Amino acid sequence: MTVDSEQECAELLAGARAGGEEALGRLLERYRAYLLLLARVQVGRRLQGKVDPADLVQETFLEAARHFRQFRGTSEPELTAWLRQILAGCLTHLLRRYLGTQARDVRLERELGGELEQSSQALDRGLIADQSSPSQRASRREQAVLLADALERLPPDYREAIVLRHIEGLTFPEIASRMGRSVDSVEKLWARALPKLRRALGGQS
Repeated sequence: MTVDSEQECAELLAGARAGGEEALGRLLERYRAYLLLLARVQVGRRLQGKVDPADLVQETFLEAARHFRQFRGTSEPELTAWLRQILAGCLTHLLRRYLGTQARDVRLERELGGELEQSSQALDRGLIADQSSPSQRASRREQAVLLADALERLPPDYREAIVLRHIEGLTFPEIASRMGRSVDSVEKLWARALPKLRRALGGQS
């Protein structure tokens, strides 16, 4: 994250706190790819295509806008943690609706929140360390957000292979089963995807 980008984020946060709807919309939009990636992982694991992850993210944004005055943080990590908490709440309601789960909302929401945080940490610790440049690793912006932005620019099958391998930690046979491909084709797909991700990250600051 460049100094200009940090300043823009701070200005948007200040504008949103002052009641500016445009500033709030632009602020939330910065995290669409990040939340979409986390939502895709959970929808794939738990809802098996019953819900469009993009709709889930939009619902998260609506809730965030509705309750933004409750946010007391001042940093990007605090903001992303708050957005993950809202996403977990939206996921909880969907699981109860589609799966009829009997788990108490508080317990289920806490469980989902933990899983979302783990996915975010996997983004931070794993791929970024391998794929980013030293300047990117020194960036003040949360690395998981940078990686999510880069992944969103990849073809869907490339993105899925990387997410299943590095975020969900699946083996190549497990990925092949999930994607309906042979193990050999999945390994080749993953090998092609990584250089594309590296180039996508190289275009960010």
